[in-house]
Amino acid sequence: MALVGYELEKQRIDDRIRQIRAQLGGRSGTGGTMSAGPAKATGTRRRTLSAAARRRIAAAQRKRWAEHRKKVARAGKG
Repeated sequence: MALVGYELEKQRIDDRIRQIRAQLGGRSGTGGTMSAGPAKATGTRRRTLSAAARRRIAAAQRKRWAEHRKKVARAGKG
């Protein structure tokens, strides 16, 4: 009997979810199902970086690490 009660409650919840989605214009974001994995974005493409951009990013990161190492070295001597 408890199972029947839970099934009825689940039906009421599903009906309410459908009503809310209809009010939102169908913008659920998950495709109407619950899944364990992340929702896959459709129509989006990854942006690729040019070689020059990768070099600039790498140079900036090397500079940050150099400053960090200097800071650590100064703190170690004190």
